[in-house]
Amino acid sequence: MSKERCTIFRRLVALSLVAWSFSAMAQGEARVRARDLGVAPGIFTPGAHNAITDVAGVRVGQVTLKEGDTVRTGVTAILPHAGNVYRSRVPAAVHVGNGFGKFIGSTQVNELGELETPILLTCTLCVWKAADAMADWLLAQPDMQQVRSLNVVVGETNDGGLNDIRARPITAEAVRRALASATGGAVQEGSIGAGTGTVAFGWKGGIGTSSRTLPASLGGWTVGVLVQSNFGGVLQVSGAPVGRELDRYAFQNAVAAQAEGRRGAADDRGDGSIIIVIATDAPLGDRNLRRVASRAMMGLGRTGSSASNGSGDYVLAFSTAESVRRAFDAPRVQTAELANEQMSAVFQASVEAVEEAIYNSIFMATTVSGNGETVEAIPLDRVRDILQRHGIAPPTK
Repeated sequence: MSKERCTIFRRLVALSLVAWSFSAMAQGEARVRARDLGVAPGIFTPGAHNAITDVAGVRVGQVTLKEGDTVRTGVTAILPHAGNVYRSRVPAAVHVGNGFGKFIGSTQVNELGELETPILLTCTLCVWKAADAMADWLLAQPDMQQVRSLNVVVGETNDGGLNDIRARPITAEAVRRALASATGGAVQEGSIGAGTGTVAFGWKGGIGTSSRTLPASLGGWTVGVLVQSNFGGVLQVSGAPVGRELDRYAFQNAVAAQAEGRRGAADDRGDGSIIIVIATDAPLGDRNLRRVASRAMMGLGRTGSSASNGSGDYVLAFSTAESVRRAFDAPRVQTAELANEQMSAVFQASVEAVEEAIYNSIFMATTVSGNGETVEAIPLDRVRDILQRHGIAPPTK
């Protein structure tokens, strides 16, 4: 065996041992949220559950589908308030960071500036089945007998590695269960619902959530975020180079080859997707909600994403405030909303909550095997070590 082949062989063995070690550690350790690791982005305080449901009235329902060795997917439903959203609509806006994806209903949301249905998240090839199932569910609700048009809103990320996505396994029954089971309070995170088969930064991704409550002097408003993470890049946590130090990041092979004077093969480019949903009880119209949604990209960027060519990065923001609700049949709409000068704190809270929700989606995710692949949970013991070396320590008990 040539010297070069010996070197390559030794490197492959070493990488295999590291991967096995990571997997063993990740399987045996409890999953925790970002704050348990000392990661608390920003300056504002989370709400009671540190979740999107800290915005009063917002509910989340999730259904996880695991069938045989191939199906690893699900549905996550977000309901803006306890009433009929079609008849009592909330102002909303969508921001597209990079448009490599499918977001059913987004054009009408931006055209009319309002949301008239719950929001569903699922897998790429299931968006149309989910949309059809939600339309059936909504049309069967009370006071919907005369409805002839619905703008159902469904987002997606591609879980085709762990999930047999071509089987399009989402069923109408799963959608109905996600919608009907939606509740407030704590939200399950990680490998659940629409995050069952997703991957982030080369590790298991999933559903994550976080919130911020502003001081009374800044309005006392709450901002809540829920994400479906399935994207790539170079993971950093509160500035600590976690992806580099765990030796797993986008363009890794090309960078290593360049350092060794070799050409190297093209490899992972950080492609993937993320859906970000932002809710707030601040009385905002669709114009300022579009501004809020655009700030989510700052929180996403802080985690190490560069919004790659193959990434579908979509953000939907809505306000639950009664003063900005819109009755479906109102001939005129009169609202009382925050002025532009009052928006900066809401922007700050949104950026902070997006960043933390993404960390939670990764830290809470568990190792998942399916469709002939295994994606490991990020090894939290190693993450703790990295964070401590960079001055980020968990809270004292």
